[in-house]
Amino acid sequence: MATIRSDAAAGGAAAPDEAAVAQFESLFRGKIIRPRDRAYDEARKLYNAMIDKRPRLIARCADVTDVITAVNFARENDILLAVRGGGHNGAGLGSCDGGLVIDLSALKGIRVDPKYQTVRVEAGCCWREVDRVTHSFGLAVPCGVISTTGVAGLTLGGGHGYLTRKYGLTIDNLLEADVVLADGTFVTTGPDDHEDLFWALRGGGGNFGVVTSFLFKAHPVHTVYAGVTLWPLEQARAVLKSYQDFIKQAPRDLYGFFGFLTVPPGPPFPEPFQFKKMCGAVWCYTGPLGQAGKALEPLWESVRPAFEFLGPMPFPKLQTLFDGLYPPGHQWYWKGDFVRELTDAAIELHLEYGAKLPTPQSTMHLYPIDGAVRDVGAAETAWNCRDATWSMVIVGVDPDPANRDKITQWARDYWEALHPFSAGAAYVNFMMEEGQDRVRATYRDNYDRLVAVKTRYDATNLFRVNQNIKPKT
Repeated sequence: MATIRSDAAAGGAAAPDEAAVAQFESLFRGKIIRPRDRAYDEARKLYNAMIDKRPRLIARCADVTDVITAVNFARENDILLAVRGGGHNGAGLGSCDGGLVIDLSALKGIRVDPKYQTVRVEAGCCWREVDRVTHSFGLAVPCGVISTTGVAGLTLGGGHGYLTRKYGLTIDNLLEADVVLADGTFVTTGPDDHEDLFWALRGGGGNFGVVTSFLFKAHPVHTVYAGVTLWPLEQARAVLKSYQDFIKQAPRDLYGFFGFLTVPPGPPFPEPFQFKKMCGAVWCYTGPLGQAGKALEPLWESVRPAFEFLGPMPFPKLQTLFDGLYPPGHQWYWKGDFVRELTDAAIELHLEYGAKLPTPQSTMHLYPIDGAVRDVGAAETAWNCRDATWSMVIVGVDPDPANRDKITQWARDYWEALHPFSAGAAYVNFMMEEGQDRVRATYRDNYDRLVAVKTRYDATNLFRVNQNIKPKT
């Protein structure tokens, strides 16, 4: 095969060679999109509009064979490679400048096995599509809190959301995965096949290959008791203290994440609250609907909400509640940490920065990751911070690029103030490009084992546009 000369080994991009590209295209069933093509600008867009990358080629795969062909092309021609599933990654790691993007968005297959309560999902799906199919069988897979999130990226980073306290992380419900490796080999990995790779995929991100499909364990979830409660900022100190004590003792059927927010305009929020900075929580109760009030009552006795929008709803409705607030194409800057305790000093800092939300869509969330997450040992998956109580994310968001610096500085300042009170590690899906030390700290005692798996399956670091785990050289 003709070659593309490249400085990609140093992180650069390849120079074009039309003969190599033409040969690649002749072997490819899907669509190769180039900068000169009318579809290029739309195809290269990412969820986070703060990230603007211009790949040399976008390979929109039609099937697994296309994925193998694209991986072989990138490796043989030493071209920088990125892999895109849903394109939702905050750091824009589903694309690259000057290289090849393997675009999986056309891989949309979903198949439920109601007898065994499993679902096979191809890597181009988003969770909205999965929820729609599983819901018709009275099932759900633990996932995130925004339905437009891609299945692949969320899963490979760990995956937490409304069902986490009850059923664990998304990776705790992963039964097997189909993977195209750096040498172009296709493997199915699970507890009894390529066990080291299966271990690494569960939290290690996209470092080890291109996952083309996932097999998940699904759970009986149909109608949940869910919604939003709000409190005035003046009560935030009392709410955070009460919430901390409450959520640690709450039954696993109850999930609720805390946040600082600017109340959106329009229903269901009353007009006096709209555009007002408040604190709040979003709840999901998977137990018997008639017992939801009893589950929440201990918190209400301490800090009664000023506003409640709670009731039975289909699980997919809960998953889509905030999709309209966070459409693709906004400016995003986020930073995260795992948190064990909310000390008095940490709470005071939350009050200070939570009152300074720079734009209406900027926020801070504390997502509970206790409960069933702790049923899995720290060494059983690449994700190992299973002694944490929350996954914290600080998010600067705005549609206007003119506010980019403002939202970025607020998020950085907030994070730097709170980081000394964290567990040190972070959820990789809540990280920007923050450097190797940050990646190492995130995996703690599992890092060296991840390096060994990386070295075995991707010794040349072909898959490096990610929160990278470098192989031994």
